[in-house]
Amino acid sequence: MANGPKHLHKIEKSTGRMRDDRIVLPDIVLPPTVTSDPVAIADMAELFGITHRTLHFYEEKGLIGASRMGLMRVYGQSDVARMAVINTCREVGMPISVIQDLFERLATAKSRTEANGLLEEALTTRRRELTASLSTIHRQLQQVNTLLANEGAATSERGTLKTQTVDLSDIEYRCLRLMAEGHTTSRIARSFEMKHDEVSEIENGLILKIGAQNRFQAIAKAVLLGMIAS
Repeated sequence: MANGPKHLHKIEKSTGRMRDDRIVLPDIVLPPTVTSDPVAIADMAELFGITHRTLHFYEEKGLIGASRMGLMRVYGQSDVARMAVINTCREVGMPISVIQDLFERLATAKSRTEANGLLEEALTTRRRELTASLSTIHRQLQQVNTLLANEGAATSERGTLKTQTVDLSDIEYRCLRLMAEGHTTSRIARSFEMKHDEVSEIENGLILKIGAQNRFQAIAKAVLLGMIAS
């Protein structure tokens, strides 16, 4: 601090909210190094681990107010106490608008007990919000894990399919290609000049060799195996 008389001049800020130095604040522990003297802006920032810009921001929002001592920007004890409340709220992620509302409600408090109750109410609301956020995060995490597990299983299956070899006869390959083109068993039978039951037997045999359950699954697995073009 500079020597000489300490003349404080309040810095007027145009804000949308009225700031009252006579407000009753809740019980918040102040930093241990706080003295009764006005606190310079650099010291205020260091006390609460914030930047000068953050302090200016709080001033613009009408939460704290600075004074001038000569060329030095300083804060009084009421603003140090207000900053302690603000810091507590910000550490739990409380939005600035909610803190502004809290201070407006604190301005109506008639006692420290009432002020403590208002802060407790605000913190309880914040706890509910955080709990809801956690529930959402857990649900989304489960969805991500499920998606990753399914993708891992699909990748594993594709890897297994790529290493799988299927020994089909020439007529089975021809039948498979026609199946992939959408030909029915009857049409394939006419193309091969064979009986329907004979072609049906060929189809069932190649379906079994590929490890499928039906025609459509056999075609899909054959594409994955590179046996036929997609």
